[in-house]
Amino acid sequence: MITKRIIPCLDIKDGRTVKGVNFLDLRDAGNPVELAYNYSENGADELVFLDISATEERRKTLGNLVREVAKEINIPFTVGGGISSLQDVEMLLKNGADKVSINSSAVKNPKLISDLALHFGSQCIVVAIDAKEINGFWKVHLVGGKLSTDLDLFDWAKEAENLGAGEILFTSMDNDGTKNGFANEALRQLSQTVNVPIIASGGAGKISDFADVFTIGMADAALAASVFHFGEIKIMDLKRELTQKNIAIRL
Repeated sequence: MITKRIIPCLDIKDGRTVKGVNFLDLRDAGNPVELAYNYSENGADELVFLDISATEERRKTLGNLVREVAKEINIPFTVGGGISSLQDVEMLLKNGADKVSINSSAVKNPKLISDLALHFGSQCIVVAIDAKEINGFWKVHLVGGKLSTDLDLFDWAKEAENLGAGEILFTSMDNDGTKNGFANEALRQLSQTVNVPIIASGGAGKISDFADVFTIGMADAALAASVFHFGEIKIMDLKRELTQKNIAIRL
C-alpha cells in the first residue's frame, strides 16, 4: 500500500517564511533554515519551498537559501518560484532540490513542462495550480493568485499530466489559510481526472482535516504551513492519529 505523505510548506518572501489567508495579509512565520531542520527531524515526509514573490518580482528563486535549507534536511525537497527554463532547474538541483514546482510559467508556456520532463524526468516535475471557485467553476490563477485566467482547473491538470508532469500540487485559494478544511470535492474530482499523485494544499486546521483530505478528497499528500509553523499540530501526533484511523502513513 502506498503511504500518504505529510508535507510542510515554506512560503518564502524576502528570505523569511511567511503565511497569510487567501494569499493575502502575510505575516512572519520564522527562519526557513531552522524550520526546515525541525521538520526533517520531526517526521515530515517531504518539504516544499516556494519563493512566492519571485514571479511577481520577475527574478529567479533564491539559490543560496535553497542550498542552506538543503544542507539541513534529509527528506525529499521541492522548490518553486520564478522557474522558467532548463537552466533554472539545473541551478536548483545543483543547490540541493530533488524536485521543482512550476506554476505561472507552465501556463504561459506549456511546452516547458514537456521540456523539463524530457530533460530531468517526470518524477522531478511538479505542476502547481492555484485555483479559485468562481460561479461554480474552478479557475486557475497566476502570479501568486493575483492574475485570474479562464483556464479550468481540471482541464489544465489533465493537460499538465499529458505533457509530463509527475505530480500536481493543487492549492485552493478559497481555503488557503482559513483552517476550515481542504477543498475535498474538487480534490476528489481532480483525483478522478488525472493518474499522477495529487498534493492537496489550502485549509488545514485540525487533524480531522488531514483524515478527510485522504479519505474524502482522495489526495496522495497533504501540504500545510501555519498549523505546523506555529505549533498548532505536531507532525508525529498527526501521523499517530491518522494511523489509528487506518490511513497508511509512514511513522
